[in-house]
Amino acid sequence: MTANVATVHHEVIVNDFVARFPHADTGSLLRGEGLIGIWKDGIVGPDELADFAADHYEVPRGTLPTIKQCKPALGELSHRYLRDSHVYPFDRDGTICLALADPGRRDTIRAVRLALGSDAPLVVLSFEEIDLLFEGVAEAAPQAFDPVVETGAGAVDVESIDNLQDLARGAPIVRLIDGVFERAVQAGATDIHFETERDHLRVRLRVDGFLRQDQRLPLHLAPAVLSRIKILANLDIADRRLPQDGRCNVRVGSMEADLRVAVMPTMHGETAVLRILSRDTRLLDFARIGMADHDRHSVHSLLDEPNGIVIVTGPTGSGKTTTLAAALSILNDPSRKIVTIEDPVEYQIPGVHQTQLKSSIGLTFASALRSFLRHDPDVIMVGEMRDHETASVGVQAALTGHLVLTTLHTNSAADAVIRLMDMGVESYLLGASLRGVIGQRLVRRLCDRCKAPDEKMTQDARQLAQSRNIPVQGDAVHFGPTGCDACGQSGYRGRIGIFEVMRADEPLRSLIRDEADTPALVAAARAGGMSMMLEDGLRKCAAGQTSLGEVLRATG
Repeated sequence: MTANVATVHHEVIVNDFVARFPHADTGSLLRGEGLIGIWKDGIVGPDELADFAADHYEVPRGTLPTIKQCKPALGELSHRYLRDSHVYPFDRDGTICLALADPGRRDTIRAVRLALGSDAPLVVLSFEEIDLLFEGVAEAAPQAFDPVVETGAGAVDVESIDNLQDLARGAPIVRLIDGVFERAVQAGATDIHFETERDHLRVRLRVDGFLRQDQRLPLHLAPAVLSRIKILANLDIADRRLPQDGRCNVRVGSMEADLRVAVMPTMHGETAVLRILSRDTRLLDFARIGMADHDRHSVHSLLDEPNGIVIVTGPTGSGKTTTLAAALSILNDPSRKIVTIEDPVEYQIPGVHQTQLKSSIGLTFASALRSFLRHDPDVIMVGEMRDHETASVGVQAALTGHLVLTTLHTNSAADAVIRLMDMGVESYLLGASLRGVIGQRLVRRLCDRCKAPDEKMTQDARQLAQSRNIPVQGDAVHFGPTGCDACGQSGYRGRIGIFEVMRADEPLRSLIRDEADTPALVAAARAGGMSMMLEDGLRKCAAGQTSLGEVLRATG
């Protein structure tokens, strides 16, 4: 009977969701993931989803400013359980209430009410709003350290490896590192920086491409903190003179992530940078990373080619690896054998044979690429073409019937052609093997909660478009950053890609064989239908997704 009731309820919510959002993908609901699956997939905006939940379950819709003024009532309940469940108990005029994002999670509601000892009334907030409430609780909580560690009482000899191991494995240091990981994941950081300064240990997080201060720790904690990081990454804690690289896997709440760890000696001690490599494969979709319809069509046509080279280009940190992984996920089916050589393996894709580069034992891009050719692959992905040897082997693989995906560090799609020629690839071979180049940058996305119309930005964007002969929507209103609690007063939250896709059609191949310069290649590509990154960025400005300043910062 219970199963039948649950089935009927499931069908009702799916039908109501389709009626409310007729063009939205209901895959998450059909798989039983609930509203959180819809939110994580980015199918519907968080506020729209909260409005739907309030209407469907007939629960009052709350407002973030009102509930922020109320005192949290977390008590002895597990903060991690509540945060993962997106349930926030609060005290409103002496009555304990529950703010939650999915009123359909009845078991969770019953469990929290039982633990609180009251039949707490419900209000609906969005998933993002509840995350913000828990971030506020975490920021308000004092950073507590063990008195012995904090004050140095009972001095510990950090030159002794055994003592250092004991200190690094002790509960205070473990809690400290776990707290940093938790804040980094909650903030959506891509990197964590532990930096030993003259008189303190500084912790910074890179969020949306910019570093922000997390906390300052006493200098005497630095050896224990750095040793803890080395232990996690299986590095040698006794060696403090040479750089070391490693990786580890951590679980923060319900999220699992890989960390790429790099430790470097500096003037005042060691520093460590931890790159957070999320296992979340939802980003492996061209639409989610911001690629426009016409660019997606061009990329899909490149991936439909049976052989040749497809290059993704841009500076470090421009999202090239994510774009390549999205391409592999499209190509990944049982009829193809796909092999990769990467440094590091950031996205683990089932069905794809991925190899980690190990230069110390001779496993380089070039040597792995040669070995791959003996394994009868259909698609080969090379993490980066760094030298003449790798580029030459890649071109030969493309000419012998393989589709080769790779990256280059150049400023534009057309510059990739010149860069490969500088590496020593003959122009006639490049003209025969190249299928296309995807150029990209990452810009910060405007916060939907606080962005405001900016008339001056609208005028500047129109003038820039006219000076570059770029078509622009005449009545478009451009927005600028303002700043609110949701975005940490920055005016931006998240990032989005801007792209240019240069297809190597016959006129362009002819220019490549003639070793034409970059302006000639750009002119031919634009004549063939390519839109420049600046043009794509201006379109995203007109759509209210980013600001003109961000586009100019990324494109120059």
